Amino acid sequence: MGGLLSSKRFSLAAAIFVVVALALLPLAAMLARSFFVNGSISLDNYTETLGRARVWGLLLNSLALAGNTTLVAGTVGVGLAIGAVKSAIPFRSAIVSIFCLPLLFPPYVLANGWFQILGRQGLVSRWFGDPIAVVTSGLLFGLPGGVLVLSTALLPVVMLLSIASLSSVNPSLEDAARLSCGWSRVLKSVTLPLAQPGILLSLVLTFLLALGELSAPSFLRLDVFPIESFTQFTAFYNAGAATAAAFPFAAGALLLLLGVRKWTGAGDYHFRWTHSQSSSMSLGGFEPWIAAAVLTVAATTVILPCAALVHRGLSITAITTAWDRAADSMAWSLLYGALAATAITVFGFFLGYASQRRSIRGAGLISLLTLMLFALPGTLIGIGLVTGWNRPSLVWLYAGPATLIAGLVMQYAAIGERGIASTMAQVAPSLEEAAEIAGASWFRRVWVILVPLLRPSLLAVWLLAFVLCLRDTSLSLLLSPPGRDPLTARTMTLMANGSQELISALCLFSIVLPSIPVMLGVYASRSGRRL
Repeated sequence: MGGLLSSKRFSLAAAIFVVVALALLPLAAMLARSFFVNGSISLDNYTETLGRARVWGLLLNSLALAGNTTLVAGTVGVGLAIGAVKSAIPFRSAIVSIFCLPLLFPPYVLANGWFQILGRQGLVSRWFGDPIAVVTSGLLFGLPGGVLVLSTALLPVVMLLSIASLSSVNPSLEDAARLSCGWSRVLKSVTLPLAQPGILLSLVLTFLLALGELSAPSFLRLDVFPIESFTQFTAFYNAGAATAAAFPFAAGALLLLLGVRKWTGAGDYHFRWTHSQSSSMSLGGFEPWIAAAVLTVAATTVILPCAALVHRGLSITAITTAWDRAADSMAWSLLYGALAATAITVFGFFLGYASQRRSIRGAGLISLLTLMLFALPGTLIGIGLVTGWNRPSLVWLYAGPATLIAGLVMQYAAIGERGIASTMAQVAPSLEEAAEIAGASWFRRVWVILVPLLRPSLLAVWLLAFVLCLRDTSLSLLLSPPGRDPLTARTMTLMANGSQELISALCLFSIVLPSIPVMLGVYASRSGRRL
């Protein structure tokens, strides 16, 4: 029995150690380096960076952008989740699917799509004239445009986590409450309070992701905080100043996540992705009209900018040029994404098992660590890896794709950990205990019992991690090996001097590239269910 326990604990401890070391050591090295100037301990990086009024102005701009984005995405996303789970509105699956499309591609794709519509040379200019286009272009290249793009891009985060939270509410509690009051009172007094932890977490993550977003604000020329840290490092290679510029963000992210943990408790969120079995709330016969209105909003905010990209970039010349300039980048994107997604799934299994089963001391903090890494901007993680790995003894490792893959694993480890932990909560421990009593080793129990039971979740985790790795921009810009940059980095680089047709065609590639494996994964999942 001691051998069984030791192999299990050793495996879990090794997985936790690798992820913690991979995450904390580079960030610790970056933080320590920021306190040294010319070989001596100094606070100059912080006093010079944080002492500038421009930096605090950028921070206020970022807070305004993130706050308004969270307000819009939170209001719409929670409303859509309630409609998807608790109502009988027709076409609910189609509505959710359309609003989830921005998960497949980087936010700069939406920004470029709206530019083809609202820009000074866009469709609005052709249809309504230059004076109107000047107004719409000014709105796009300002706070309203940034909120429009980021709220559309991050809406799926709120909507999906809220759907999962609302679906996990015990329907019998709602049915009991409905004996004495209507649905509005049930939602206010029962459903939303019980779903509050997941909804609150989705809002905090949306705020932090919007606060750290780089690609869309860069395209829209918004002066926001992440660009300052990125510029300090890439333009001046000043890791200390870049760390100082990112320090308020990292501290704020940690405090927010700790606040959520304190407010909602340290327990895990166990989501159940099934439609509620309680009776659907009635909307007085307005369901078809509401569905039509929501579909119109979905088509306007998601389909319309993508259609504008098709209109501008879908030509033989543009597609041929884009293929010549970026075919190798697409191949590298697929390779990096597949390797990183596989590592995220494997480590996510061990981390999710440890955090759910509490099989090792300190496992309860894994969720907080992975969520913290997910919420941190990619620029901060990238700078940490460059600072920690850019050494003569590690040149063989640093010069290849390992640095980028390590960064992707750090950034998206929460996808694997939370996805596996949520499913693991539904697997009875007695299955493992019976096999353990029969003498099966832990690795055999994992392979014969857990992997078959968790196969759908493992596939879902891999696909989601793969898509997120494909759409990542910040890490790709900082950590791509020379001449082997993925599609997102190549597109952002060509935006500086490429034609609008070329950039639109590259954005179309960014949409199509993750869509194909996702469709194959969905088809495989449905085929498996039929079997």
